[in-house]
Amino acid sequence: MDLAKPGDVLGTFGSPWAHPAYAGMVSRIVQARDMRFALLIYDLIPAIRPEFCDRGLVDRFLIFLRDCLPAADHILTISRTTADDVTRWAGHEEIALRCAPKVIPIGNGFATSPPSALPAGLSPSSYALFVSTIEARKNHMQVFRIWRRMLEEMPREQVPTLVFAGRVGWMVADLMQAIENTNWLDGKLVLVREPDDATLSALYRSCRFTLFPSHYEGWGLPVSESLSFGKVCIASNSTAVPEAGGNLCLYVDPDNTSGAYEVVRNAIQQPEVIAELEARIADSYRPVSWSDTAAALLDAIT
Repeated sequence: MDLAKPGDVLGTFGSPWAHPAYAGMVSRIVQARDMRFALLIYDLIPAIRPEFCDRGLVDRFLIFLRDCLPAADHILTISRTTADDVTRWAGHEEIALRCAPKVIPIGNGFATSPPSALPAGLSPSSYALFVSTIEARKNHMQVFRIWRRMLEEMPREQVPTLVFAGRVGWMVADLMQAIENTNWLDGKLVLVREPDDATLSALYRSCRFTLFPSHYEGWGLPVSESLSFGKVCIASNSTAVPEAGGNLCLYVDPDNTSGAYEVVRNAIQQPEVIAELEARIADSYRPVSWSDTAAALLDAIT
């Protein structure tokens, strides 16, 4: 802190709500140094949809929001949806904000990472890809049910392998048991646990399309990552996800499995639908670099 000068900005851009007295610490620093305080909010999921979170996280997050939001001189969010959530929630809680939330673009990650070989058993265009921690909010159960129904109603060779890429998280015991009980859909479901960037690059580049039917997001990074690799995402029409996908995705209702089934099956049986969107992605999608994000953040607080 010896480098801090009056008028400088103390930025909170991570997830410090685990700190039991974070707001008090920030207050002491900014008052002692005559600084401003900038707060970046990714989403308000623990406050708005607590059913998807650990109870302890919900409690800590609410304390953090109630103490830090009214102290922030700059409030930044990664989507218009989150900005609206912050404004609406603060109003409900009767919290006076010092400023309106400002949206900054979020980068697309690792599109330039050299890909590795595909995991064993996978070949190009033979699989659909779902990149995410496996947790209830991300809605893997809906996709599992769609694949199970397709395998009942379609010739097995027409159904691409379903690949879940990510770690096994929380509130998914029923899903994991169902997967085990079906013998991983008799080999049509593969879990790539905690893939590194090179493996993810390979998976994105060689998939037929991606899936992301999440119930609630502050942005939807797997959607913009998919587009940065030129791949169509069958994505949720909920919350901020359409902000990430624009008119370059196929959208489904995360609460309507029958409707989502029709969209996924149509994408498989009519590959020209995917090809047309891929051409549109190649023509119009421009990834956001993390340098762009950093520049926008600096511009927002200066």
